Amino acid sequence: MSWNLTEELHDLEQRSLRRSLRSLDSPQGPVVQLKGSEVINFSSNDYLGLASSGVLKEAMIEGIARYGAGSGASRLVCGGMAPHRELEEALAAFKGAEAALTFSSGFAVALGVIPALMGKDDVIVMDKLCHASLVDSARLSGATIRVFPHNHLEKLERLLQSNEGRRTLVITESIFSMDGDAALLKEIVELKDQHGAWLMLDEAHAVGVLGPQGRGLAAALGLEQRIDLQMGTLSKALGLSGGYLAASRTVIDWLINKARSFIYSTAPSPAIAHAASAALRFCIGDEGDARRARLQANLAALGRGALPSAIVPVIVGDEAAALQLSAQLLEEGWLIPAIRYPTVARGTARLRLTLSAAHEVAQAAAIARRLQGL
Repeated sequence: MSWNLTEELHDLEQRSLRRSLRSLDSPQGPVVQLKGSEVINFSSNDYLGLASSGVLKEAMIEGIARYGAGSGASRLVCGGMAPHRELEEALAAFKGAEAALTFSSGFAVALGVIPALMGKDDVIVMDKLCHASLVDSARLSGATIRVFPHNHLEKLERLLQSNEGRRTLVITESIFSMDGDAALLKEIVELKDQHGAWLMLDEAHAVGVLGPQGRGLAAALGLEQRIDLQMGTLSKALGLSGGYLAASRTVIDWLINKARSFIYSTAPSPAIAHAASAALRFCIGDEGDARRARLQANLAALGRGALPSAIVPVIVGDEAAALQLSAQLLEEGWLIPAIRYPTVARGTARLRLTLSAAHEVAQAAAIARRLQGL
């Protein structure tokens, strides 16, 4: 077997699919320093502007002072720490669930939960646009995977009918990370209930943005009690890192025993867990409501009508053209990434613009004018 990675990297380059890292010279925020220049940042998932806020800086400092920087080992080896327990209790209340379990990342949630619950005799039915972490975890489980076109309820119903009697898990995002649109959640919940399936809902891009107190799309629609597995992250609107699953106490106890990405990973930093509790308190309070109002004002300034999320895709089509447009905008002082295959389907390369409550309305209006007609 030949391992000529240089040639394979060259091939990616020729197809405008090679990726590289950029390094910021400043904290995360609506304006960042990149290669000595100041650019307006429309690439971040920091929807409430919390990542570099005084609220989280103070909470992190307090967390380090009280609990230290590291956790020492996995929680099943040396025990959980108070901030982990307090955060999980707060997350369960936030999502209207009996219990919650935290992981080192959103990807780790999917990798732990799906294979722990599903096996070779089971069926996973998922939206075609589900995040890579959900797709990879479904494959790892060994279950039979059936995919329905994005938000295609008729196909979803046919798949549920044809697999009735088998243990079936439906997986969808509430807000889709590359298109910014919402799942047809009420209808999906009705279908999974009719056919005796479970539903795993990834609320990563909805928490902090949608629903009462920013509790997500499920809460906005009054569906929290009908969703079996509520997944989310601490790394977007909550401004930190990590992931969680909220579910019944029985499911959480099972995951403690079976979720390998939880069992065999060192527990997240107690300082991050402490800060995440502070982020949740901010999110559900009056200041969280004020940030969401500012975010909605920024979205309105884009002039693209009612938007269900803070994610605005600008479809270009060709990978090379998307890269060229992104580079041109960067020269003009706008940081907006080009998203290409395999993150999105071939021929649908795009700019992915994300707005934050920390942006100024004038900044949102200015990029709207620049992108007009694209």
